[in-house]
Amino acid sequence: KQKDKDRYADQPFSEHWARYREEHSEQIKALKKLKNLAQSYGYDISGPATNAHEAVQWTYFGYLASVKSQDGAAMSIGRLSGFFDCYFERDLKNGTLDESGAQEIIDALVIKLRITRFLRTIAYDQIFSGDPYWATWSDAGFGDDGRTLVTKTSFRLLQTLVNLGPAPEPNITIFWDENLPRGYKEFCALISIDTSSIQYESDPQIRAHWGDDAAIACCVSPMRVGKQMQFFGARVNAAKALLYAINGGRDEMSGKQVMEGYEPVQGDGPLDFDDVWKRYEEMLDWVVGTYVEALNIIHYCHDRYAYEAIEMALHDAEIVRTMGCGIAGLSIVADSLAAIKYAKVYPIRDETGLVVDYRTEGDFPTYGNDDDRADDIAATVVHTVMDKIRAIPMYRDAIPTQSVLTITSNVVYGKATGSFPSGHEKGTPFAPGANPENGIDTHGMVASMLSVGKLDYNDALDGISLTNTITPQGLGRSKEEQIQNLVGILDAGFVPDDSCAYDGTKGY
Repeated sequence: KQKDKDRYADQPFSEHWARYREEHSEQIKALKKLKNLAQSYGYDISGPATNAHEAVQWTYFGYLASVKSQDGAAMSIGRLSGFFDCYFERDLKNGTLDESGAQEIIDALVIKLRITRFLRTIAYDQIFSGDPYWATWSDAGFGDDGRTLVTKTSFRLLQTLVNLGPAPEPNITIFWDENLPRGYKEFCALISIDTSSIQYESDPQIRAHWGDDAAIACCVSPMRVGKQMQFFGARVNAAKALLYAINGGRDEMSGKQVMEGYEPVQGDGPLDFDDVWKRYEEMLDWVVGTYVEALNIIHYCHDRYAYEAIEMALHDAEIVRTMGCGIAGLSIVADSLAAIKYAKVYPIRDETGLVVDYRTEGDFPTYGNDDDRADDIAATVVHTVMDKIRAIPMYRDAIPTQSVLTITSNVVYGKATGSFPSGHEKGTPFAPGANPENGIDTHGMVASMLSVGKLDYNDALDGISLTNTITPQGLGRSKEEQIQNLVGILDAGFVPDDSCAYDGTKGY
């Protein structure tokens, strides 16, 4: 780090030069504090680890220093199994460690990751219910050279869910590819069936865009390890924006005029799709603009007053930055617009003329049932929001990305939002992420996966989340049948996509 700083010592003044030097000074101080932290526990981490226990312990010190200095919503730990396995294999070969000892070390690390706690504000707990911190541990997948990245430690990580019992942290995330070793895929399926504690991501999609040395930050956000960071942006309530468009900027819950210059829909006749879509696009200009401006200000201030020195000290000198924006309420928007387009939707007004509810006559297609009429609307909404995000300059020239993800905040979004043309009732929770509306996906799990698969990953490079709930009995009668069927579903759900290729020598 000192060499990184000194490399630019004699350059003419520029804002980038000054910030680079200042931030590297802070990183050097943080690394010295990290060394002192380890010494307080009786360890000298000034040299490289000499065995598996030290490799894991040294890594945990880096994580401990990070969570002591920041209370981020997502404090993910990376993609560790292959790194650890080099040490485990050497120790097993020279007889200084046995398999029981190796498993015990991984169990101990997972226990440490599970007991992390932060002092959270009430507002934080309202948005992120359950006090998550997403200590996401990414695993499996393939290298660009075609070799599997599954190791013995990949199995050890899954075994912790048996030894220690199920838990949400660390958020174990498997980079799935249909060509993963059969035994590993079946073990993943078995542990999923028994514990419901594994998340799966598409390795072909991630590897095609981000390369083979990527990991998940937060819940579904991929980035290249040690070479990239994300300015977290939570998500914009795209569903509420639709109601604002209909009411001309008035809040459907309070009646307050939130933004000026927008005309509400007039009359009590059926809503016209083209008219509503035009109003929605105009409203999204204001909503997205306000949203991204807030993110730029937040992250400028965070870097200035709470710079993440130890985390950045463990990254390359120059890194790629993304602005991780997001969208909430996608299924509600898609179904509501489909209702307006294919059925007859009549607005219901209060005494002030505010639209507070809707009466819908006739049938309409719904997102999540592999029906292109509704699914195409969902994909268009995602693309439209992302296009508006791309049009706005980002802090530190960050690359704008978007997620379709709401895992822990569905209740709070729902409470703040009114009724919809789709029939979604006032104050009720949103469906999570890119999920269809609760109870609306009537054609089964595969149909919902096909609907979600129509969303363009290029418009949601921060990740697309589908949360499916199924009982083991729904997968088959015997445990073996359940395992094979779940493997088949995952194989079908994650297929290669060459539309966003990554060249390791050229970047994007």
